[in-house]
Amino acid sequence: MTGPDTAKSEAGHSLRRLNKRSQFLRAARGNRAGRRAFALQAIASDELTAGVGFTVTKKVGNAPERNRIKRRLREVVRASARDFQPQHDYVLVGRREALSEPFGQMVSDLSALLIKVHADKARPNKAGGLRNSR
Repeated sequence: MTGPDTAKSEAGHSLRRLNKRSQFLRAARGNRAGRRAFALQAIASDELTAGVGFTVTKKVGNAPERNRIKRRLREVVRASARDFQPQHDYVLVGRREALSEPFGQMVSDLSALLIKVHADKARPNKAGGLRNSR
């Protein structure tokens, strides 16, 4: 079933869109990883399908530039839909470099970041506590 807040990729993997501010704030408390063009935040969720949200701050540029970045990120997510784990929420934070980064590089970066945020779950930090625990 696809509704206004779910989307199916070409491969048939269903992804849910994050729309509410509380969903974005909750994802910000989870694991983080970054690359040149964007950062990824991830946290476990009660929903069965993976949830994905996109954000680009006003510091990055004017509205058309921010919208272009979000469009590129949506396509990157669609191309990597099979890599998203169910019962998790993800937020991609776009950076200005997303405008000039090659699309293939962004897809491979997202795949690597997805592996990294799920591998970081129980890795302790230097202070002895759990990494990214907030």
